[in-house]
Amino acid sequence: MPDMQYAQLKERVNEIAGRINNAKLKNMFVNCFYSTLETTTKLHEDGSTYVFTGDIPAMWLRDSSAQVMHYLTLCDCEGIKEVVAGLIKKQMFYITLDPYANAFNEEPNGAGHQSDKTNFNENKAWIWERKYEIDSLCYPVWISYKYWKKTGDASVFDEQYKTATNMIMDLFIKEQNHAENSDYVFERFNCPVTDTLPHGGKGNPVAVTGMTWSGFRPSDDACTYGYLVPANMFAVVILGYLSEIYEKVYRDDSLAAKARKLAEEIDAGIKKYAVVDDPQFGKVYAYEVDGYGNAVFMDDANVPSLLSLPYLGYCGIDDEIYQNTRKLVLSKKNPYFYEGSFASGIGSPHTPEGYIWHIALVMQALTSNDKAEKAKLLNTIMACDGGTEVMHEGFDANDPTKYTREWFAWANSLFAYFVLEEIDNVNDYVK
Repeated sequence: MPDMQYAQLKERVNEIAGRINNAKLKNMFVNCFYSTLETTTKLHEDGSTYVFTGDIPAMWLRDSSAQVMHYLTLCDCEGIKEVVAGLIKKQMFYITLDPYANAFNEEPNGAGHQSDKTNFNENKAWIWERKYEIDSLCYPVWISYKYWKKTGDASVFDEQYKTATNMIMDLFIKEQNHAENSDYVFERFNCPVTDTLPHGGKGNPVAVTGMTWSGFRPSDDACTYGYLVPANMFAVVILGYLSEIYEKVYRDDSLAAKARKLAEEIDAGIKKYAVVDDPQFGKVYAYEVDGYGNAVFMDDANVPSLLSLPYLGYCGIDDEIYQNTRKLVLSKKNPYFYEGSFASGIGSPHTPEGYIWHIALVMQALTSNDKAEKAKLLNTIMACDGGTEVMHEGFDANDPTKYTREWFAWANSLFAYFVLEEIDNVNDYVK
């Protein structure tokens, strides 16, 4: 349990857990809720918060945001607001060091993938890994906006935040024409092909579309085609958030207009190049495109995913193209959709074939309006914990005692968030 500084939080969590009738679900909720605080959070003396992934001692911009999302529900409890605000401070500091990096060290100790061939700058010792992923820059804006709306606290929007987020926009603009404007390259040697970019580290060729280029997916696997559609959709969402923050907090109409213009350009590119007619499902979103007519049709458990679009705020659950896409990615047409004797759901090329991710199952439940589907998914998740009463990364659809990662803080947090969102219904879901 958290130490005494979180006594109020403990009381509230016990109160919520007391509403859950099923003993296993109650234990899973409590274990998963505290996971980030207990296993991956360090409070620094400067008021910042370092949230590492768990089994790796580095902090990912993406994972750290997702790991604290569920705490916003109870951020009126003593100490919790400070944890999230401190994380936002740390994230913005890291972005100003190198906006292309996806993971950072707690201090400039040179740990991580220092031998990768990429354009490290003078801050190399801070950087664990420099795989450029659009979502790494989206998540800190996303969590900061959600924090602001929940708490009304605009103190996180300081000069460092303004500098970092303007750097994000400038990078997105530069990567709208990756071939001509970008000097980013990434190569890793003696590794799986998914850990490096082809063509001298530049990636496969792309046309100019209005979308912004990404080297890697939120799984940290290389993109096949550089326009990662769900990540571009996430960018559209957070640029809308930035426009509001610049306008209402900073009173900077110029930056607000810059954010709106960029969002419009990216979204126009999505609508022109990423919507494809599928003979079985109708109009659907591709997962990746290159602007030359090539596309990848799949989905990955890692978020942003096509499955997660309503959760991220890009569209509503009932949106027609989303629903068509959802049917596709939850079918065998998605090469990473697996079915087994215990579960069916989305996995990832990042884990073994036939392994379904808890994140994908929870996300499927979060993006459904069907209570029967939510109930089925919750019972599946509970049956596929491998007897540990926490979430994992991926598990064997035919044998949940086989899994990757003893526990996965991101998945734990997402599961806790789902239970909080559905607390009035969970006793009906689990009999």
